This record gives sequence, structure tokens and C-alpha cells, in this order.
Amino acid sequence: MACESFSRPSQTPAQRKREIEEALDELERSVEKGSVKVVIDKRSGALTFAGWTDNRDVTDACAYRVMMNRPAVRAAIVRAESLAGTKVNQRAMEMGTHSHDGGKTWDKGH
Repeated sequence: MACESFSRPSQTPAQRKREIEEALDELERSVEKGSVKVVIDKRSGALTFAGWTDNRDVTDACAYRVMMNRPAVRAAIVRAESLAGTKVNQRAMEMGTHSHDGGKTWDKGH
């Protein structure tokens, strides 16, 4: 999983994997509760999880790839696509388009 490419000094691969799983499980619960919203950029089709602050260095793109088939997250993505009037553009996500402010502004990658 690409999310595992980042780790802290002295963190083992198993510890990083567990940290990612915990972050994604918490993200799923937050989406279900509504404290995190899926936002899609109308122009690029990139996706962000607005309100996801404890991401433990897991990117929105990585979370999307791993979680797009979890029922609660998939339903939130479908709603966001409807609101944005566009589908998630996986190519934009792969190219690094992202938002640091919950979808108000978008960066093409850095």
C-alpha cells in the first residue's frame, strides 16, 4: 500500500500498517457520523476528506483508494459526486491534486 511509504524514524512496517488501519477505521467512523465530509473539486474531480485532521500522514488519495468500497464511504462519495456534478477523477488524484482546506482551494500537487 502506498500509504506505507511514509514512516517515522524507528517505526517498523508492522507498526505503520497498524497506524494506517487505525486512521482509516477512524475516518470511516467519522464519515458515518458526518463529522468528516467528502468534497470533490468540480474542475479536476479530485477528492478530499474535509474535517479529517487526525490522518496520521495518510493522504486523501491513499485513503480513497483503500476505502472507496467501504459502504459508508462509498455512499458519501456518491453524494459528493452528485453535489459536485462530476465523478472522482482518479487520474487527478494520482497526479497529486489535493486540498489543504477542506475543498475551498485545490493544489495540483507538490
